[in-house]
Parts: sequence; C-alpha cells; structure tokens
Amino acid sequence: MRVLITGAAGFLGSHLCDRLLADGHEIIGMDNFITGNPDNIAHLAGNENFSFYKRDISNYIFVTGKVDAILHFASPASPNPQSKSGYFNLPIQTMKAGALGTHNCLGVARIHNSRFLLASTSEIYGDPEVHPQAETYPGNVDPVGERAVYDEAKRFAESLTMAYHRFHKVNTSIVRIFNTYGPRMDMEDGRALPNLLKQALLGEPLTVYGNGSQTRSFCYVDDLVDGIVKLLYSEEHKPVNIGNPVEMSILQFAEAINKITGNKAGIVYKENARSARDPQRRQPNITRAKQILNWEPKVDLEEGIRNTIPFFKQKLGLA
Repeated sequence: MRVLITGAAGFLGSHLCDRLLADGHEIIGMDNFITGNPDNIAHLAGNENFSFYKRDISNYIFVTGKVDAILHFASPASPNPQSKSGYFNLPIQTMKAGALGTHNCLGVARIHNSRFLLASTSEIYGDPEVHPQAETYPGNVDPVGERAVYDEAKRFAESLTMAYHRFHKVNTSIVRIFNTYGPRMDMEDGRALPNLLKQALLGEPLTVYGNGSQTRSFCYVDDLVDGIVKLLYSEEHKPVNIGNPVEMSILQFAEAINKITGNKAGIVYKENARSARDPQRRQPNITRAKQILNWEPKVDLEEGIRNTIPFFKQKLGLA
C-alpha cells in the first residue's frame, strides 16, 4: 500500500513508519514539527519507500498519486503544563488538529477511496466512573475544563470520522490509545512514566503525588503499534481500545521503577496539586480488540522498561 501518516515525526507516528515500511509499504510522512521531532525519522532519510513533507494538516493538504490508507496521528498530546509542546500551551493548535486536520485528512481519504484510521485517546473517557473503560462507555468529561482542548478535539474527531463513514461511505476506523511508553517518547511529556524513569536514572528520589493510589495501565509501544496495524488491516469501523489492561497504582509503579533501575534514593510524597486535571483511574477493557483483532499486549512492564532505558540514558547524557 501507499500510506499517508500525519504526525510522522511523533513518538507513535515514527514507530508506525518503521513498522509499515518493514511490512513492505510505501510511506508518505507529514509533520509540522510543533511537537514532532526530526530525530525520530532521521534514520529514514534515503529510504526509497519513505517521503516526507513538512505540512500543517489543519491547512488544506493535497497528495498526488494513489493513497491506499491514511493514519491521522497529528496532534499535541502532552498533558504537561510546563511543556511548550503540551496541549495546555498549544490549545488552539490542538483543537485545529482534531477538527480541521481530521476534516482535511478525511477529505483526502474520500477523494482517494482510502482506508482512514483516526488516532483517538483514552482521554475521551475523561475522569471515568466505570472501570475498566469499554468502548460503549460515553465518558465523564468537562467540555470547558483545562484538559478539554485535547479530549474534546478527539471526541469531535471521532464524531466527524463516523459521519464521513455513514454519509460518504469512507472506510474508517478509530483506535482509542491508552498510556503508551517506549523509545522516542517525549521525556518532558508530563506523564508518570517519563517523570519517574528520568528521576530513577538520575539517582533521585521518585516523586509520588498524594498517596499514590491513582492508577494507570502502561502499554509498550511495540504492542500498541501491532494493535494499530491489525486494526488498519481489518474492516472494523467502530472504536477499539488498544492498551494494556494491567492496572497498577502510581506508588506500585514507582516501586517497580526503582527496582528495575536499581535506584536506592527511594520515594518522596508531595501534595497532589494536579488532582483537578488528572483522572484518578484509567484502565482499558480490551475485549473487542481480543475478539475482533486477536490482539492483546505481550510485553510485560519490566521488559518494556528495560527496552526504554537506553533511549532515556542517551537523552540524559548517561549512555
């Protein structure tokens, strides 16, 4: 296939480029580098099956030649309010990527009769009151809250994608992505894993907010990419959760990070100043992924962390 990937220089987009190139496809990458990193795709320079265009997909985009599939992964995604590339500091760009960007990509899919896959997020469930979260759960969201620019952009993108499927008969699919980690992730992402792993590798005590009872589930990037590719190759149109259903508290996670890295500095507790922003629990129900895609994660936490450590050490100057 000839595949267009938006957000190709991002954490997930670059891994998808690698996987689909390995599967024998031709890749057209697009990114405007607001949050994407050119280093993530530098190794693809000179690959005859990879071409790249610096584009802001919230503006009109045009692709010559056939396009068999489109994977729309362009969007700020970091919840870190201190990060210049986080959606708190790029609110308009985030909304545009979800609304105008999705509209433009769906237009290309309609013209070329392409398979279209939207990267959505577990954030569309908000601060959930149902655990684990299944695709039928409509969510507990605040459309005017601080995080709304991201989750409402993705909720709109899902609605627009289904509208194009129902009205224009575009062959669409939607993946709802849960917490993912691995090489090339943004170390200033603001999520628990990069924060804690960075502290551990520097020999610092790990910061746990509140009593650490809030939970997350962590999926290694190779597992996630495998699920996304299986969804791309399927004929499924309704949203599918892709993530690791193993739920653990942040305190348990911090203890595991210290054990894996051999960090002896321990854990410090701080007041949970971000409680209004952060969901307290997040865990995917992956029943549909198992049934429809025959997919479930294979990489356990220790293996995934050990695979990620060399990248973090390199970025921290410890390699």
